[in-house]
Amino acid sequence: MLDVLDRQAKNPTRPWDSVPFRWLLTGRTLIGLGSAITPVAMALAVLHLGGSATELGLVVAAYALVDVVTTLFAGVLGDRFSRALLMRVAATLSCLSQAAVAVSLATGAATVPMLAVMSALNGGLAAVAGPSSRAVVPQTVPAAALPTAVSVLRLSQNTAMILGFSLAGLLVGLFGPGWAIAVDAATFAAGAACFTAMRVTGQDKAEARSMLDDLAGGAREVLRHTWLWTLLVQALIYHLVYGGVQGVLGPVLMTHRFGDAAWGWALAALMAGFMVGGVVTLRYRPRRMLLAGTAFLALTACFPLAMALPVPLPVVMAGAFLHGLGLEVFSVNWDLAIQQQVAPDKLARVFAFDQVGSFVMRPLGLALTGPVAAAAGERTWLLVAATVMAATVLLSLAPSSVRHLRRQPEERRTEN
Repeated sequence: MLDVLDRQAKNPTRPWDSVPFRWLLTGRTLIGLGSAITPVAMALAVLHLGGSATELGLVVAAYALVDVVTTLFAGVLGDRFSRALLMRVAATLSCLSQAAVAVSLATGAATVPMLAVMSALNGGLAAVAGPSSRAVVPQTVPAAALPTAVSVLRLSQNTAMILGFSLAGLLVGLFGPGWAIAVDAATFAAGAACFTAMRVTGQDKAEARSMLDDLAGGAREVLRHTWLWTLLVQALIYHLVYGGVQGVLGPVLMTHRFGDAAWGWALAALMAGFMVGGVVTLRYRPRRMLLAGTAFLALTACFPLAMALPVPLPVVMAGAFLHGLGLEVFSVNWDLAIQQQVAPDKLARVFAFDQVGSFVMRPLGLALTGPVAAAAGERTWLLVAATVMAATVLLSLAPSSVRHLRRQPEERRTEN
């Protein structure tokens, strides 16, 4: 450990000089790859078993519901106990659960209700690891390397997602959904091994109280920072309106206008935007991190706006690209702001509130989009969604703490 710290002292801004960070990066990337394969494989597994669209929705909802419910308590655990340990345990149990699903599908023993139960279990396990996997990052690198570490981790996750989505259809087509999910189980096993090898610095642990008291402490930490709760509220509204755009209106409208392949091209452009945004953040280090990040976030309105207008497919793809670019630049600066400004013993709980705040409104948006768009018109609702997304971004810049929150100076980060 001492030789690692010596190398970091010479190159304090290079996260990959840290052995613990390399294990974290490898483990998270492998798990991200497998986790991108599973949704495609699980959907096709349900359909192969004769399940309806409604039953598929219930399987997906089971994962999402348990994930959201469990995340807040997982944040408490991440501040009480070793975050690396929680990640190891969650990855190991996820490996076992996915292996059980793979075996049941391969042997013909699987049923749709069983897949729903296992999906819910995996949602809970993902929630256990989620806050800790973000809060552990400052324990793996010196403070000066944290900005680059955040960018590299997000870039690797996006790369893994692209590869996973690309591999999923191929694996299911060649070997069946059971074997595709077996690959996910293998990535969890590899991730657990990486997290076992990861030796991190000690963390400041929260004083153990009741779960509700600890949750209240996390909520107070969120409310203590105006910039934090302001942008969480903005995220609630964003996911309420955009969830239905991506999950409901986008596929329907794009297919009708441009053909079956158009939605896939649009999502590919979106992911390309994420990738380019990640590369940009490796060099672009604005002092007023949230002012710059939130300004980039306004680009997310370009995607629904382009879909609403009578423009050719390349223009819609450009809108999708700008959406991904803006969201990624914001997300990197957002993660860094939390890690630099929030007390270390409350990091996991704050990240848990961030995750719940980001996704709790998405199911409601998915449910409401169809009826609302039918009443108002699909293109009209897309224009409304774009306007709401842009307006909430502008309103979130009103607090001075959002506009003026500054990245920690390089000298201070090196000394910490």
